Amino acid sequence: MGAPSSGPIAEFFLQHTDNRHLERISHKHRIIDYFRYVDDILLIFDPNHSDIYSILTDFNALHPNIHFTAEIERDDTINYLEISIHKTPHELKASIYRKPTFTYSIVPYTSNHPTQHKYAAVRFLYNRLNSYGLQGQEYKQELNVIHNILHNN
Repeated sequence: MGAPSSGPIAEFFLQHTDNRHLERISHKHRIIDYFRYVDDILLIFDPNHSDIYSILTDFNALHPNIHFTAEIERDDTINYLEISIHKTPHELKASIYRKPTFTYSIVPYTSNHPTQHKYAAVRFLYNRLNSYGLQGQEYKQELNVIHNILHNN
């Protein structure tokens, strides 16, 4: 385990690296938008001007102790954090992404955990459902998943 200061120092270093190099890389590769949360980055760029492997090479050249990897969009879908972003001809749609190892379990109702922990798990599921702007089929699908999780626990 690292020191309690490890997280803030790493974030400070990444922000410094962003501020120092991002403008140059963005201009070179025509990056349209850049989103970073801790160590996960989502890039939107012009594929007619650059490709992900060139961008990845430039990012990996920023510092010898930082190694970036790329997850490539597949079937017009990419996962970022816990969201799947689906590209259609006219819009972007979002749905909740769960890793293949997700177990569909939360704190069981019959456990001896404090009741507020159980309610917090349920609130989290509904807050995520309502804060991600899911629409139509994606909203209904996630609501069904939540109901199944609650039924099973």
